[in-house]
Amino acid sequence: SRQQNQPQGHYGLTSPISLAPPSDKDHIHTQKLIEAMKPFGVFEDQEELYHRTTVLGKLNNFVREWISELAESKNLPPSITEQVGGKIFTFGSYRLGVHTKGSSDIDALCVAPSHVERSDFFQSFFEKLKNLEEVKNLRAIEDAYVPVIKFEFDGIEIDLVFAKLSLPTVSDDLDLRDDSCLKSLDIRCIRSLNGSRVTDEILRLVPNLENFRLTLRAVKLWAKRRGVYSNIMGFLGGVSWAMLVARICQLYPNALASTLVNKFFLIFSKWDWPKPVLLKRLEESFLNLPVWDPRVNPSDRYHVMPIITPAYPQQNSTYNVSVSTRAVMVEEFQRGLEVTDEILKGKSDWSKLFEPLNFFQKYKHYIVLTASAFTEEHHLNWIGLVESKIRVLVGNLERNEFITIAHVQPQSFPGNKDLYKQSGYVSMWFLGLVFKKAESAVKTNVDLTHGIQSFTDTVYRQASALNILKEGMKIEATYVKRKQLHYFLPAGTLQKRKKQRVSDISQNNSGLQCKRSSLGESCSDGSKDRDSRTPSNSSSLNKISKLDISTAETERLYVFEVVGGMWFLISWPNSKSQVSPTEMEATVALRTSGPPIGCTIPGYDTVCQLRTCFVQGQHKLSGTLITDPKSASPKQHYSPASK
Repeated sequence: SRQQNQPQGHYGLTSPISLAPPSDKDHIHTQKLIEAMKPFGVFEDQEELYHRTTVLGKLNNFVREWISELAESKNLPPSITEQVGGKIFTFGSYRLGVHTKGSSDIDALCVAPSHVERSDFFQSFFEKLKNLEEVKNLRAIEDAYVPVIKFEFDGIEIDLVFAKLSLPTVSDDLDLRDDSCLKSLDIRCIRSLNGSRVTDEILRLVPNLENFRLTLRAVKLWAKRRGVYSNIMGFLGGVSWAMLVARICQLYPNALASTLVNKFFLIFSKWDWPKPVLLKRLEESFLNLPVWDPRVNPSDRYHVMPIITPAYPQQNSTYNVSVSTRAVMVEEFQRGLEVTDEILKGKSDWSKLFEPLNFFQKYKHYIVLTASAFTEEHHLNWIGLVESKIRVLVGNLERNEFITIAHVQPQSFPGNKDLYKQSGYVSMWFLGLVFKKAESAVKTNVDLTHGIQSFTDTVYRQASALNILKEGMKIEATYVKRKQLHYFLPAGTLQKRKKQRVSDISQNNSGLQCKRSSLGESCSDGSKDRDSRTPSNSSSLNKISKLDISTAETERLYVFEVVGGMWFLISWPNSKSQVSPTEMEATVALRTSGPPIGCTIPGYDTVCQLRTCFVQGQHKLSGTLITDPKSASPKQHYSPASK
């Protein structure tokens, strides 16, 4: 039976690499791995498990009651009304059996018979939930890729998706693994069903569930600690990590978790991407639904890290992965291999594997992306949209010929207190940048403006299309060097370096250190009068946070703001600088640019061009003041450091 689950000769799929039984040492290492994971709360206690089971039982009965009432309201015959059924299926980490302590969210699927429409789910079912005392924080996201209703049921967070089948009744013994259940369904129902179908297929294809689950808990903990767990940011989500672990379990069916974790890093640090990872061979179906297949679909050939779902219709679960995020993950795979090799040799312990990534000391250059809004409700909608599009910014930046890595930290941070007071509700994300080394002493300008502006255009257009664009929603992109990060991050977030390299000191003492590019000061619906929302005098400068700059630590930190279509310097370095504000205008390159279609953004016709200048391996921001891009003549690049 196990051998039948090992596909042969397709996309490099092979039979098990090792069938050797575990040794006493393997058992000892696995027990030590379990002990190392316990402090992180990865194991759910029985009380929590019982509570979640109880909540799901209540929700299942509630769904059946609603479907029956709906059948009566639609005048279905009593013989059918009594048997319409309905059922809740779970998927994701809860269904896989790797739910963690204190993590209360559950992914669930509501399966209904043919008389129930999607509109019923988002209207009558939504209203019925409203009346339940146990339900809190109820909200519907009907326009999502997979439409969902989110709520808390007796303290348990539920993400509930919907699918109706082409069946008059839904029985308790319904098996969603049968492809025939997809017949005559719309794409949204198929996507909703796919979560449950994929999870069940993963569980069916692994040779040993206990070893699989323990290994997956370890890999998920490692991925979160190392900052590579986020599908929305272009890394891997839960189902992708589960499939990678399942593949290792297939290759080493008798191995214990400690060995499987080590083999996980061994295999995927050397994997020949973009060769896909599959748990079974691609299969055809009478339904003729679109599936992932680069032999047929040219667009599938551009996927850089394909991990293919095992349930029909097979899809790539890592569509969001970019060249940069793949490079970051491969680097982490290689580190994981080195660490686990040391552990298995007795030279280290498992806690080292779970040491957090020191992201804010990893790079010399960063972009701080800030999203702000005036109200908490608007802020939640705004950051959700911005976060979902950050991978677009990563893609834009990595296409720059001078950038080799654009690494986004999945965790967001609140704005500092001053920024919070000035801009309402603020969230920040950080992207680390690696630039190609200059091959000569010739200056090379790296223009980051186009990639950032293209990203903001995408966000504003999407917000306008979804009708969530409100007054006060703003995005800011700030280029900073490592030593400026403490101005943005909460106290205690930064980890101190063990030592500071000479090259870092040299770099930090030259060039323009920071420039804030405000790419959307006060974006609102285009039907409003633009001039009424665009400040025209210096009093509006109070709208932007003025950083608390210590002259002892920072010699040149500049903050600019667009006011009335012109850039104004609103925060100036210490008095030691000999550069006047008039001369400083030469470092800001302005160009004319129209606002996104359907979205009016005050001040958007002047966009700061961020440029990093390479001079013998050193990086600076520089630019030229261009009043008329078509007729402007080249000007001498200016750097405050030259004074």
